[in-house]
Amino acid sequence: MFPYELVRLSDLENEVVITVLAPMGSPYWEARIEVSSTFVKGGTLLVLSPPKLDSWAKALDELDRGQDVVWMKTDRGPTISIQLDGERDCPEVVVDDESLSMVTVRIPIALEEGWIDDQWNRLRRFNEEM
Repeated sequence: MFPYELVRLSDLENEVVITVLAPMGSPYWEARIEVSSTFVKGGTLLVLSPPKLDSWAKALDELDRGQDVVWMKTDRGPTISIQLDGERDCPEVVVDDESLSMVTVRIPIALEEGWIDDQWNRLRRFNEEM
């Protein structure tokens, strides 16, 4: 089961991936967020919990309704924002790690049709296995 790729937002050049690395003791999981583009690469560790997974499900519902989202804003660790209509005529993912590195990265990603369904499937599979 581990590592498990929970989130993959990518095109041919840019991507944001969250991989669940291992359980940390019920009900927490160690995960890593990786940001990669032709310009920048980086990552940081984070802790996932059932409330964070529930808030990801709510974020996916909002995205499906055409709304921008902010995920994990009120928690320690990185905040992820998804803006459906970014400055470069495609969605943008903003990863803000203000609690640790104090770095913010904005990645434009030309997401393909069905990307929200793919994220739902990844979340469902993870929840079924846990």
